Amino acid sequence: MAAELADEWVEYVAAAGLAAGTVQSYQQAIDRLCVSIDAALGTAAPSATLAVDEPDLGRAVAAWERTLPADYATGSMRPAILAGAIRVLIRRRVEHPDRLVADRVAALARAGVGVPIGESVELDEFSREEKQAMVRGAWAAVIALEKRLAAGWDLASQGRHPDQGSWMSIPDLLWGLAHEMITPREINDHLPPARKWPAELVRCIERPDGTVSVTTAKQALDRWLAAQLWPTSFDLHAFRVLLVDATGRAPEEVSVLAEDDVEFMPGGVRLTLVKLRAKRRYYRSFKDASLEMAEVIEREEFKDWPRREPGVVVRRLMDVTERARLRAADSDGRLFIRACVEPDLTLRFSEWSPDAPGARFVEWLRRHQITVSGGTDIRRLRKSTKVEKVIVSRGHLADAADDHYEETFRGHYAQGTTLRVISAEVINTAQEHWLGQALEGPTVLTPQAAESAEGTTRLQALGLSEQEANDLIQGELDMGVTNCKNPYESPFSPAGELCAVAPLRCLECRNAWVLPSQLPQLLLFGDHLDKLRQRLSPKHFTALWGQSNANLRAVLDDRSEGEKILARKHIAEGAITLNLPLAAHVEFDA
Repeated sequence: MAAELADEWVEYVAAAGLAAGTVQSYQQAIDRLCVSIDAALGTAAPSATLAVDEPDLGRAVAAWERTLPADYATGSMRPAILAGAIRVLIRRRVEHPDRLVADRVAALARAGVGVPIGESVELDEFSREEKQAMVRGAWAAVIALEKRLAAGWDLASQGRHPDQGSWMSIPDLLWGLAHEMITPREINDHLPPARKWPAELVRCIERPDGTVSVTTAKQALDRWLAAQLWPTSFDLHAFRVLLVDATGRAPEEVSVLAEDDVEFMPGGVRLTLVKLRAKRRYYRSFKDASLEMAEVIEREEFKDWPRREPGVVVRRLMDVTERARLRAADSDGRLFIRACVEPDLTLRFSEWSPDAPGARFVEWLRRHQITVSGGTDIRRLRKSTKVEKVIVSRGHLADAADDHYEETFRGHYAQGTTLRVISAEVINTAQEHWLGQALEGPTVLTPQAAESAEGTTRLQALGLSEQEANDLIQGELDMGVTNCKNPYESPFSPAGELCAVAPLRCLECRNAWVLPSQLPQLLLFGDHLDKLRQRLSPKHFTALWGQSNANLRAVLDDRSEGEKILARKHIAEGAITLNLPLAAHVEFDA
C-alpha cells in the first residue's frame, strides 16, 4: 500500500507542479497512514494493498481519519488536509484503467472528506510602526551586505593561491574560493587547530560575547569566508521585505522571480509574477518614486533610501546575487540565489529557502532588533500594504484587489485591525453627520424672545444677516408653516435653486425660523400629519414624517393651552388657512 500511494504521489507532484509545502503534506499523510495501519492490522499489514478487499483498508483508512483530530489543536485545519491528501491519491488510482482498487476503498475515496475542515485564524497586519522598523532594518541590511561583499571581493583581489601564499591568510583563502581553486574541505584539511590561528583569523569567528568554539571553528570560518563573497540565506530576507512592501505582491511571488521575469523600463520595472495556487501568470509595471501608496507613510524617514522603488530593489538584488547566479545550477535563472557551506563541506549555490534552519524570518527580526506583536509571518507585511492601498483608493476594493478576486480580499484582507478602525471612524462620522442634521432643526422663537427680537440688531445676534432680519420682520420669508432665512440654500435641493420641499419639510430644516404668530399654521399642519398617520402604516409614517412630527410636537408642547385655544378660534373663523402642494394629499408606498 505504501508503494501504491507513493507512486500516485510522485506522479501527482510532477503533473500538478505542487509547491514544496504541499508535497511535504502528502508525504506526511502517507507516513502517518502507514503507521496507523501497521498498528491496526499487525502481522497482516505487510500484505495490505489497495487492490483487494482483505484486509479491509477502507475501514482502516476511516479509522485513521477519526483519530487524526486528536493529535492537533482544536480547530486545526491540518487533519482535514492530511485526510484529503490520501483520498486524492486513491481517487487518482481509481481513475487509472490499469490499476486495481478495491470497491470499499474506492467508495471511501469518492465520499466526502471524513474529517471536518477546521477554522483558520486570519493574520492581522503589522502596525505602522512595526512596518517602518522592518523597512528601515531591511535597507540597513542591504547596504551592509553591499559593503561586505565589496570589501570581500576587494580582499580576494589582493590574494593568491594559498599554496603560494598562506592557508591562514584571509585574502588568499578568499582568492581561492572566488576563483574555484580551493574548497571548504581543503581549507579544513590545511588549517591547524584554532588555538594556533593568528588573531585576524580568530576575529572572523568570534561570537558576540567574544568567545570562540574550538570544535566548530573551521566550519564557522568556512561559512564566514563564503559570506564575504556571496549572499547567504540570512541576507535575502531584507530583499523580500523590501519587494513585498514596494510591490504589494505575495512573498512567495517575489521570492521566485527569475531573470526573464524582469524588464527594466524608463523610470520603473515590469515584473512577470506567478500565483502558484491559482496557476496564473500576470504582469505588473511599477514606477519608481511614484507608487500610488508612496505618501501614506512619511517619506522624511526614508529620504536617503529609495524606499518604494521596486526597480531599484530588483536591480540591487541582481547585483548582489550576480556572482552566485553564475555558479548556481539553476536553469530558471532565479534571482534569490544564496551560497551555503553544507555539513559535508561542499560549497553549494542554490535557490533560497526562507525557512532554512537558523535563518528564518523570526531570526532575521531578532538579529536586527525588530520587535513585533503577534506572529512573525511575513504575510502580515502584505496585509499592511493592502490596507494602505484601500486607504489611498478610498475604499475601492477593485483597486486594492488588483491581483486576486474581490471575494478573496473581503475574506482574507478586509478583517485587519486598521480597516476595522477606519470603518468604525467612517460609521461614526456618518452617524454624527446625520445626528447633527437631525439636531439642527428649525429655530423656534418663544413669545418673550420674539418681543425682544423685534429689532434687526437682536435678530442678527441670533445668527441672521441684516437683510435676512429685515425680511423676517416684514414677513417676506414666510413659507406657510415656518419662515426660511434663505430658500436658495436648502439642504434638500441643489445650491442656488429654490427649495423644492417647502413647506412640507420646513420643520426638519436648519434654515427654518418659527415665530409665535405661526401657531395656527403649525396646528393645521399637525392636523394634516394626524390624517397621514391614520392612512399610512406606522413604519411608513415614521420613515417619511417621523422627524417632522417629533419636531412639531416639541414646538407645540412649549405653547400654553390658552395660546392653542386662541389659535383654534382664528382657524374656525376662517381667517387662517394652510396652503399645501397637491402632492401632500397623495402618498405612495414605493
